[in-house]
Amino acid sequence: MISRRGPVQVMTAAAVTEVAGSAGVGQASARPGTTAATAAATTGPTENGLGPVRQIRTDVLDLAYHDVGPGHGKPVILLHGWPFSPVGSYAEVAPALARRGYRCYIPYLRGHGQTRFLREDVFRSGQQAALGSDLIAFMDALRVPRALFAGYDWGGRAGDVAAALWPERCTGLVSVNGYLIQNLAAAQEPMAPAIEEGSWYFFYFLTERGRKGLQRDREGLARVVWHRNSPEWRFAEAEFAQAAALWTNPDYVDVVIHSYRHRLAAAPGDPRYAELEQRLSAQPTITVPAVTLDGRADGVTPPTDGSGYAAHFSGPWTHHVVSGAGHNLPQEQPGAFTAAILEVDAMR
Repeated sequence: MISRRGPVQVMTAAAVTEVAGSAGVGQASARPGTTAATAAATTGPTENGLGPVRQIRTDVLDLAYHDVGPGHGKPVILLHGWPFSPVGSYAEVAPALARRGYRCYIPYLRGHGQTRFLREDVFRSGQQAALGSDLIAFMDALRVPRALFAGYDWGGRAGDVAAALWPERCTGLVSVNGYLIQNLAAAQEPMAPAIEEGSWYFFYFLTERGRKGLQRDREGLARVVWHRNSPEWRFAEAEFAQAAALWTNPDYVDVVIHSYRHRLAAAPGDPRYAELEQRLSAQPTITVPAVTLDGRADGVTPPTDGSGYAAHFSGPWTHHVVSGAGHNLPQEQPGAFTAAILEVDAMR
């Protein structure tokens, strides 16, 4: 752990045994005040204790999500990454938090699962400002004034963006791989070769060949990413199959391709987010309490002591390196991720 007051330590499984032991099958409950006009449960079986898939409309999306925990519990929004599943990522984390009285909301990012754009003429953007805006619009639709944000990869970026631009909506932040707000002005500056190697698909998606590759074999490409980004993770085929069902979304390819092209300054953004992207270009400081995590076995983002981005966190902040975890940290080490949420909540 690194903090403004302490030395570096490694968060091991033993350090989170008590939290991990509470993970299990939880019960989803309906949000008080929700009406059929604003949110509806999709018919079908309960998914791993996260309850039915619900739908709620924002200004842009018909957004799919799960909710778990007591209706008046402390709100936590759990945000998944690409190309992973919110069900797989949070099947253990959300029930563990629910047992402690938290109300967990687990949305499906744009382009994934049953989340759909409301209109055909809306830009299928995957840029960071869009992801952060979706998070705030989701909260508005649910009438949740403030929540704790926790996520990794695309979801971690959405949480970082929302925490930086709308700190009044965020009670605390857990972000895997630290400060994830992209510096588009530096997009053409090379990183160390070993890091560039892990980002191979960024460059693949810049090409029409990469778009065709994603369109033709979404599962094959994702399988490579799962293995390379989390080399120690021994996932079950059922876990992969569950996630693969999300990639049949008709907007999946467009959103993914735009996300990686935009982050490398190779594609324009949606004009509706231009002002927000301008604010993000200043690399805004995150002022809310924060815990950042790195997986010791992350194959795309090597673990650090967090000092490289410490200046971006001006509030209470702690960093941990988690053993036995790769890029999909909440699914690989749910106890450590749950512990980080409890830790940041206690910082307030």
